[in-house]
Amino acid sequence: MKYKVHRFEINMDKDQQKLEDFLNNLKGEVVSIIPNNQNLGLPQVMGLARRIDFLLIVEKAN
Repeated sequence: MKYKVHRFEINMDKDQQKLEDFLNNLKGEVVSIIPNNQNLGLPQVMGLARRIDFLLIVEKAN
């Protein structure tokens, strides 16, 4: 079994269609989607707000 890890840059407010298109064009099975939370400033550091700047998408290759 082989796996591929894709890094997908995303703006959560406006890239839903872009993510959907990316996932539909993958050849293998999506095993996991891991968000990367970026902490920017005091509210984010205190855990009151978060921003996802990219996703790691693990694909099982055929």
